[in-house]
Amino acid sequence: MRSSNPVFSRRGFSRDNGYAGFNTAAQAGYAGANPYAQNPYAQNPYAQDPYMPVGHAPSDTEYGAPPQAPAGTGRMTMDDVVVRSALTLGTVVVGAVLAWALLPVSPTSYGLAVGSALIAFVLAMVQNFKRTPAPALILGYAAFEGIFLGVISEMYNSRWQGAPFQAVLGTMAVSGATLLVYKAGWIRVTARYARIGLAIAMAFLVVMAVNLLLVVFGVAEDGGLRSFGPIGAVVGIIAILLGAFFLTLDFKQIQDGIAYGAPREESWLAAFGLSVTLVWIYLEMLRLVAIFTNND
Repeated sequence: MRSSNPVFSRRGFSRDNGYAGFNTAAQAGYAGANPYAQNPYAQNPYAQDPYMPVGHAPSDTEYGAPPQAPAGTGRMTMDDVVVRSALTLGTVVVGAVLAWALLPVSPTSYGLAVGSALIAFVLAMVQNFKRTPAPALILGYAAFEGIFLGVISEMYNSRWQGAPFQAVLGTMAVSGATLLVYKAGWIRVTARYARIGLAIAMAFLVVMAVNLLLVVFGVAEDGGLRSFGPIGAVVGIIAILLGAFFLTLDFKQIQDGIAYGAPREESWLAAFGLSVTLVWIYLEMLRLVAIFTNND
């Protein structure tokens, strides 16, 4: 499973098992050539199929194959996902609270925040390219990300009183609404849905990277597209919608992982993906609250 953060790519719960992946064209070609593609083992990437090469899954219209009940022991359950997610997000919160309480707003704390963000990014990238989940990497990411969030949140709060609290409420609202819409079946996470969403996300990131370069070289003023004005508000809303999109992919992967009987350790990857996405939404919500406060 690759991270759900828009900065990273996604292929599923395992890097090479084709689980809930986006390589649908290759999968479709394989399924068409494989006379065993319709056997019951082909519907579950975790089943032991003597005819299916390791690392392949058949194509299907959904973002994942028809669900099957988990079999045996050591399989991922919703309880596993909830516990690991609570541990990961709890580590983020503890790191943020400690950073807020112990690090006053100063150039030194800003430097520490940047350093923590870079370390968190490196840890996330290492986990992103590992074949198996490493709880130490995931919790380390959460701790350093928490320090970064704590310093940034305190900085925003010093200028826009109450902005972090409103951003937390906004993040909860977006997450809850996305889960409700997903559970109600109003959004179907298909391969086409995923491809379109990822294309939009990549285009957004390219535009933001170009904007950053323009700001650094003085071509764009006041942050360019990331300013604290109307344009910045529109960009922030788009970013939050992208975060909600990635949440739907997270929910689908968790649902399929449980249905397919994914190994229990995969729940750490589900927790990691949810944490990265929620941090993304919170940061964008924090900026959006600040923008709207400026306009009051």
